[in-house]
Amino acid sequence: MKLQQLVLKIHSRCDLACDHCYVYEHADQSWKGRPTFISEETLGKVARRFADYAEEEKLPSVSVILHGGEPLLVGPVRMRNICAELVRTITPVTALDLRIHTNGVQLNTRHLEVFREFDVKVSISLDGDRAANDRHRRDRRGRSSHDRVLRAIGLLRRPEYRHLYSGLLCTVDVANDPVAVHDALAALHPPRIDYLLPHSTWDSPPDRPADSPTAYADWLLRIFDRWDEQGRTVGVRTFESVLSTLRGGPPLTEAMGLAPSDLAVVETDGTFEQADSLKTAYDGAPSTGYDVFHHTFAEFARYPGVRARQLGLAGVSDTCRRCPVIESCGGGLYAHRYSTGHGFANPSVFCGDLRALVDGVAERITDHSLSPAVHGHDELGYAQAELIRHLMPVVAARHTGEPAWDEVWRAFLDLDADPSTAPYVDEILAHPYLHTTLKNCLHGRITGPAPLACAVVVAAVNARADLELGWHQPTAELHLPTLGTLTLRDPGPVTVSVKAGELRVRTQRGDEYTPGEAFTGWRRLRTVPVADGTRLLLDDADPLRDCYPVPVAPPLGTDELDKFAERLGIAYELLQENGRGRQAGVNAPRPTTITPLAAGTGVRLGAHGLGALGLAVDFEPEELVRELPRAGRLARLAALRETADLNVPGNRAGRLLDEASRELGDADYWAGEADRRAAALERAGRALDQLAARPEDELTETGRALAAELRGELASARLSSADPAGRHG
Repeated sequence: MKLQQLVLKIHSRCDLACDHCYVYEHADQSWKGRPTFISEETLGKVARRFADYAEEEKLPSVSVILHGGEPLLVGPVRMRNICAELVRTITPVTALDLRIHTNGVQLNTRHLEVFREFDVKVSISLDGDRAANDRHRRDRRGRSSHDRVLRAIGLLRRPEYRHLYSGLLCTVDVANDPVAVHDALAALHPPRIDYLLPHSTWDSPPDRPADSPTAYADWLLRIFDRWDEQGRTVGVRTFESVLSTLRGGPPLTEAMGLAPSDLAVVETDGTFEQADSLKTAYDGAPSTGYDVFHHTFAEFARYPGVRARQLGLAGVSDTCRRCPVIESCGGGLYAHRYSTGHGFANPSVFCGDLRALVDGVAERITDHSLSPAVHGHDELGYAQAELIRHLMPVVAARHTGEPAWDEVWRAFLDLDADPSTAPYVDEILAHPYLHTTLKNCLHGRITGPAPLACAVVVAAVNARADLELGWHQPTAELHLPTLGTLTLRDPGPVTVSVKAGELRVRTQRGDEYTPGEAFTGWRRLRTVPVADGTRLLLDDADPLRDCYPVPVAPPLGTDELDKFAERLGIAYELLQENGRGRQAGVNAPRPTTITPLAAGTGVRLGAHGLGALGLAVDFEPEELVRELPRAGRLARLAALRETADLNVPGNRAGRLLDEASRELGDADYWAGEADRRAAALERAGRALDQLAARPEDELTETGRALAAELRGELASARLSSADPAGRHG
């Protein structure tokens, strides 16, 4: 695993005396022998070493987190020098994401001007309301830090600094009221909250009530309920990580999940250390004996202790490997596994809490009722549309108070509320790459409103409705989904107006564009009529089309598009001739948007939505005919999983349901080869038999309906295999 994150200690002392601090209050006390702040020589060496490593490993981006002690104690002047050196050395090699974790006590506008200059994202530690925060986070005179931290957050929330506000970090104390803590933090409108379990080991276990073996899970689950009740308007990393892993996605925090660590720590004297949390284990636990003057980041990456945190499932205890929630829990934070005598070969000291948290979230998010989406394509399409309509206000709420986002949201609501324009809103909401756009907005991969603004503009153009919107266009390619791409001279602020279906784009520098066939900077997307009477959108330009498990092809030339469209038409003629699409029933393939993929990559489904299908630029029509029924089945299953609950997340029943459906799809694919078809049907039967042996409550009503459908399909397929001529009695 390549290192992509650097925690850089720029000051080793602190202006608070938090009694739960792992740096000053736990086993490792190495801070006492280190320089108070990082020297220019050490900083320069760190920056050069990290830049060299990024260049050697061809890293597309790296993150540097300025840390302490309390990093703001270096002062604004030295802070600016530190940021300038990192930017000057690293950005010629790779993209730099610069961040700082601070207690906020010293934060002032001089700091914030530095952070604005270098785009430094700021996270602040705050443990909740005054009572909760002051339980641990006081200064050396015993005074509260609460008002000073709120003042800092108030500065950070000013319009000119709001884009730097990264989130709040809260250390859990079960003696505090969890709802009061969450409400106090959420009232500060952070983009994200991190709830951190207090650093503990089996030698120094966490405080907990004697009659509450899962007190930390219970505390967090009360916040989960509150968060859910409030519409999840603020990101909570722990919950989002559990939700992601329960649904087969990646973990989003080092504290949970099996993702390998990609983190390095460099202290103020230039020494390499492992994860900071190891300071809670024993004196010297994070030490490596390496430093930036004599060692490279590549050497540090090979250090045994670093490698141990990159082993995934192989790196956890036997107990953890047998646990059904291991993919979500991941054995917990590495430091929390420590005990004298067994080292880190233990479950987390929070093991019971982590299991209860994952199980509690899984049960809370599971709808056990029967979803109509399982019964047919129309019902599934409606459920997908409702999902999109649910995501839109969630995204909008994340950016409330940001003028450009608010303007886009108001325009969307106006179009959606008018009966004459609402159908055109429905059309653009059905575009599969809009689903991808919304997901990217929710996960922070899109920070500006440009993609959603473009979608609203398309609805207005198609509805011939009057509209004017302005936003910052981050690239010179202004893509209007389902319509085409307008190439501007430069990125920057744009104003887009629509009147009677005519589109006009003005830039801040005074350029004006009217997209149309006569305008050379306009490239319209093509639609392809196919034999079943539909028209497929051939989308080789949407910047968010890259949602396939293989690379997409670059935009095609006219001749390439002609050949691609011709082969697509032939494939649909063949499909109509042999009736394979119609035979698939509820699983019949219904793509609406075709995206060319890199040569040799075959037929692939997009990450979201029923309509997206990727085809290699060199696909053969005959292969597409064989593949489409299987692809239709997989697309339907993916859409069902997005819109309904088939099983309680994380259990074996869900995997068996997927396996049975996949094997029946393979049987369709091998329809002309009896032995391979029979083998696929046999595997599907085994999966369904194992599913039937699982506890009944692992499947929801929808999951049980799908399982019954699959068993009926298997029986029919076996019958037709036994008597291919149809002579059944």
